[in-house]
Amino acid sequence: MPNLSDRQQTLLLLVIRDYIETAQPVGSKRLVERYHLDLSSATIRNEMAALTEMGYLRQPHTSAGRVPTEEGYRVFVGQMMNQAELPDTVQQTISHQFYQSRPDVEQWMTLAASVLAHQSQGVSLVTAPHLERARFKHVELISTQGRQVLMVMVMAGGEVSQQILTLAEPVPQERLSQIAARLSPILSGHSLEEIDGIPGRADPLEQDILSLIISDLRRAEDHVSGQIYTDGQTNLLAEPEFAESDDARRALRLFEERSTLQDLLARTSTGSSVGGLQVLIGGEGGWEELRQCSMVLARYGVPGLATGMLGVLGPMRMSYARTIPTVRFVAGLLSDLVNENIAGEE
Repeated sequence: MPNLSDRQQTLLLLVIRDYIETAQPVGSKRLVERYHLDLSSATIRNEMAALTEMGYLRQPHTSAGRVPTEEGYRVFVGQMMNQAELPDTVQQTISHQFYQSRPDVEQWMTLAASVLAHQSQGVSLVTAPHLERARFKHVELISTQGRQVLMVMVMAGGEVSQQILTLAEPVPQERLSQIAARLSPILSGHSLEEIDGIPGRADPLEQDILSLIISDLRRAEDHVSGQIYTDGQTNLLAEPEFAESDDARRALRLFEERSTLQDLLARTSTGSSVGGLQVLIGGEGGWEELRQCSMVLARYGVPGLATGMLGVLGPMRMSYARTIPTVRFVAGLLSDLVNENIAGEE
């Protein structure tokens, strides 16, 4: 830790640990009594004043104790990144939940969001594994009303694309099913480039469907992430520091604004490696909605095949010692599942 003596390092970490637990400013007397420090209150006050001067702590009110600043939290997180581990019993419980579930991407994502929210007591975010090279699996064509048809395309890895088509004239369901049954085995397992090279179909309707499949595959490859799953929104609203402000709701609105969330995921995933963690504290100057929050994010999957993002949003006072290893562990589990199930299809 730059510019800090051993004693200052210890006191800074104790202040942050205490504040994370209590959400109350921490004074010198409390540190002496709770942690049985062999230091006088006056000495601790002097050191806390120095930490405040250096920008690691701040004093909300003249008579109050100190609370961590964003820079103080960054020092704390630096300590937690490689030290915090989930207890073995918790790891076993989470692993059992995943391996008891069906080999179904949607079920994995829902379970991952639930586990992250429960273990961290924050708001979870999980994106479905996104195929870096989209491959077709099968298509269904369903007549809805009049000339409208629902096209449901499933890609290798489980991503699903749906869109409503308006045909030149009504087409019976029987014919739509025949077209889907003819195209699916011909295209199954093929990439966008391979399907784009298939000669035009003699049947005009089949050719139209083929063109729409190509368009959907191209759009899938352009997207930063697949479907987004979240859980635990009420956890953030229950935190005491948000009781009298709109900061929690402002942060949660980020999850509702797809374009902003996509921007966050795109910027944080660029250059990140599978299994690597990132911690955004106070929005890092890039997202005003997160100025009172922190996010722990990780990328999972198989590089070059399919990857996704997962993470936890919480107050800046979140339990990093619990959240960081939870995010890391669940990311590892999802990477294993992608490798075993999606990579096997390839």
